[in-house]
Amino acid sequence: MAEKLKFELVSPERLLMSGDVKQVTVPGSEGEFGVLPSHAPVLSTLRPGIIDVVGDDGKQDRIFVRGGFAEVNPAGLTVLAEEAIHMDDLDAEALAQQIRNAEEDVTDATDDAKRQEAQETLDQLKQLQSAL
Repeated sequence: MAEKLKFELVSPERLLMSGDVKQVTVPGSEGEFGVLPSHAPVLSTLRPGIIDVVGDDGKQDRIFVRGGFAEVNPAGLTVLAEEAIHMDDLDAEALAQQIRNAEEDVTDATDDAKRQEAQETLDQLKQLQSAL
């Protein structure tokens, strides 16, 4: 019987995924990395991107995360995401509207701090759109 990787994906709202999988690809801040059973211990920050999860049945799940942390230890892989959205739950038109609103927020910002915050939100939304 093949080894399995214990994987948990947690966002501030809830536990999104928990179970045994074959492999997980994580968008680390220094680049993407794949995690298989018996992986060496690693602690990494996450950049906005897609987590690819390959289940025991070979089915692939894709989840967009906006930052967070990933920890690989002998017990498995735990991802603590600032925000996580399952790719199947995304609505392209609603996302396009959010991008238009964020572009207006950047234009309407009254100071540099607000402009920077609005620009970061816009950049994250565009990354999410490109992942679709």
